[in-house]
Amino acid sequence: MKKVHIADNYEISPVIKGGWQLSSGHSLNKEITNEQALLDTAEFVESGISTLDFGDIYTGVEDLIGKVLIRLTDKYGSKARDKLQLHTKYVPNESKLDHFDHHDVKNIVNRSLDRLGVECIDLVQFHWWKYEAKHYLHALEELFNLKSDGKIRHIGVTNFDVERLSEMVDAGLKPATIQLQYSIIDGRAETDMADFCLENEISILCYGTVAGGFFSEKYLGASDPTTFETRSNMKYRLIIEEFGGWVLFQKLLEALNVIAQKHNTDIGTVAAAYVYNQPAVKAVIIGARNIEHLNSNLQIPLIKFDEEEIQSIKDIKARAKGPKGPVYFLERYDDKHRNIMHTNNN
Repeated sequence: MKKVHIADNYEISPVIKGGWQLSSGHSLNKEITNEQALLDTAEFVESGISTLDFGDIYTGVEDLIGKVLIRLTDKYGSKARDKLQLHTKYVPNESKLDHFDHHDVKNIVNRSLDRLGVECIDLVQFHWWKYEAKHYLHALEELFNLKSDGKIRHIGVTNFDVERLSEMVDAGLKPATIQLQYSIIDGRAETDMADFCLENEISILCYGTVAGGFFSEKYLGASDPTTFETRSNMKYRLIIEEFGGWVLFQKLLEALNVIAQKHNTDIGTVAAAYVYNQPAVKAVIIGARNIEHLNSNLQIPLIKFDEEEIQSIKDIKARAKGPKGPVYFLERYDDKHRNIMHTNNN
């Protein structure tokens, strides 16, 4: 898979393997088989999807990625580290934000380094739960200090809006990337955010492109689900409701299915490819729990849409009610969205 440039002297795979799906909290505390997760993650890396996204608050995942690196080192020796790009997060607990201690940044990043078994992390992405706590620039500055110390290669942010992103740039703390939720049913990043990132050379990395698995033939023609296996299912069913509800979502699935058949692929791949082709987007994050869709994932950057296909998607998007507001606003301030997340998990 051909790499894409996202920062100075740094390239990643345009499809990133997400790690939230491997945490016990995501799976509503159902067991994830550790050995199979190790094998599958290594296979992603060796197939060309070499960039791994995870987080300090994803229970057990940093340790798992560290074990993957050990496996690859056993096979490739010292060259193993160069085969993959490690993207974690720094997510301080919401309960600590009002009285933020700058030592927390170094402590958590050092813990991530220990879990991963590396001396430097390729990208640390900073998330902050509430804007009312005004210490986020201070925390970001501490991350840049760790970058100067050689512990972090690049700094990114996740789920900030344009107003806060502009503050960072003005303060001389411009992140290399922003990770945010972006899909056909969630276009909150399509206007001001995309323009700002293009103007300031900030690479957008997208999660939620397949809406927690709802972009799938499994749901085409299916009844509105009432039970959920993962927090992703719960989270993105709410986004479907914001978009316009299950009936409109079915119309979208029907249109995507037609496109998928023309490209000899599946609905999820088409949905992710549509986002990948948007301005300022450099990569899409696929939250794969296993290698079931690996071959399809490899096709995402290769799919190009004709005008008729794009228009069929736009016609349905034009009927959408939302979601409205800045990036991640609902997830911060609307309880039904917010309560799905664990905000004190560090």
